[in-house]
This record gives sequence, structure tokens and C-alpha cells, in this order.
Amino acid sequence: MKVAFLGLGNMGLGMAHNLLRANHQLTLWNRTREKGDGLAKAGAKLANTPAEAVRDAEVVFTMLSDDPAVEAVVFGDTGLLQALPRGATHVSSSTISVELSTKLHKAHQAHGQHYIAAPVFGRPEAAAAAKLFVVTAGAGDVLEKCKPLLSAIGQHTFVLGSEPEIANVVKLSGNFLIASLIESLGEAVALVRKYGVDPHQYVDMLTSTLFNAPVYKTYGALIVDQKFEPAGFKLTLGLKDTRLVLAAGEGVSAPLPVASLIRDHFLQAAANGMADKDWSSLSQVAALNAGLK
Repeated sequence: MKVAFLGLGNMGLGMAHNLLRANHQLTLWNRTREKGDGLAKAGAKLANTPAEAVRDAEVVFTMLSDDPAVEAVVFGDTGLLQALPRGATHVSSSTISVELSTKLHKAHQAHGQHYIAAPVFGRPEAAAAAKLFVVTAGAGDVLEKCKPLLSAIGQHTFVLGSEPEIANVVKLSGNFLIASLIESLGEAVALVRKYGVDPHQYVDMLTSTLFNAPVYKTYGALIVDQKFEPAGFKLTLGLKDTRLVLAAGEGVSAPLPVASLIRDHFLQAAANGMADKDWSSLSQVAALNAGLK
């Protein structure tokens, strides 16, 4: 299949690699062109603009950092919307607002194009290993056409419905739960440290018993090892997603008081120099508030 991929950050690079390994014809665009050099050597083409990348595409993936980046790539002067062929599909894997996802859906419909949301769960190492979990929503026939592509980037695809923005709500809710885990585990680790308990032994006990789950193991290790650099997912992106889930809740009058607390703690972490560190550094707020180093 002729595929364009826009956005070669921590997640996008691994996803694009796996599409190329699945023998799809891949054209790439990234704001920093050099990030695509390795894929170009493996057979992908590099484009100078989003419009150039999608001109002959059957499907285009976007994996970008936030709403403004997606809007620029889709609606900008050299954006994909005007150049994407009629009948082609935009697969948005970015973590974006419900509002923007709805806007993209309507814009593509007006241009005779298709749109599905397919955000992913997993860190960069999962993206590189094609072990992401994909949550997707959109028209059934379009989803069916895109299944081989989604299977190439992830270990399982969850189809959630026909309205694309549903997938974005689920993605935001999942990131809220991960942030809640980091917050609560950070508080618990700070508590036991104050009583002289070894944090490594504590997390090992937790993840070997009641909390024997990958997310606890991954973030538990990052927290107790204080391994916040290089960032797999920057704290500023966690703050962005928390703001987006709060906006989604406000849109349907669903209060999210824990998310409000986490947003404030993300701000506190950023104010203490953690903005560009991994979002697991949110746990350090509890340590700081407890008087720990």
C-alpha cells in the first residue's frame, strides 16, 4: 500500500520502521528532515512538505506532539488536506483533543477523504518492537482497509466505534490513568521512604503480588531508579494530555477532580526543572513535598 507518514519523533520513528518492514511503499515527512535518513537508506522516500508526502498516498499517518502541530500539518499552506487524493484516508495516531478530532473528521469528509483516529498505548520501545496497543474508531469499511497497517505497528487493535473522536476520548482517559498511577505510586514511595523502607524492595514486592502488571513494573522501576532522562514521554506532554482530558470532561459535565490535582502537580514539577524529563518525574513532586531529596 502507498503510505505517507508524518512525524518521526520518539514514537513515529518506530512505527514508520515497522510499516516499511511490512513492505508498504513509504513516503516520510518530518520537520527535522535528518530523522528520516535511516529509513531512506532502507527504501523510504523523503518529502519536503506534508503536501508533497501525501500527493500519491492511499493512507497517511500523522504522529505529532499536540493539537497545534497537527493543525499546522493538516491545514497549513503546505498541509496534507489540500493534497491528499479523494478517497484516501488520514489515520491520526496523535494524542489530540476531542474537539480537533471532530474538526478533522468534518474537514476530510468535505474533501471527499476518509478519517479514522488510531492513537496508541505504549512507550518508544514498544513502538520499535511493533508491540503497541492501538485504539481506533471510524467507518467500518475504512477501518477494514487499514487493519493490515495497524497490525504492522501494534500487537492488538481495539475497534471502539464509528465516530473517530471516541478513540481520542479513550486514549486521553488511559493517559489520565497512567498519570494517576505515577502520582499515587510516587506518594506511596515517598511515604515508605520516610519510614526507612528500601524503595526498590517495596516496588518489587508490589509488582510481584497485587500489582503484577506491566504499567506498574515499568513506572515503578523508573520512579525508584529516578531514571527520568532520556524522556520516553516528556512531562510537558503529560501536562498537555491532562489538560485535554479535563477539557473532555468539561465538555460532557464529567468532573475529574484527580486530574485537576495531577495538572497542578505537573505544573509544580515543570516549575522545579522537570519539564523536559520523563513524565514519571511527576513522582518527584511527592518526594519534594515530603522533604526528600
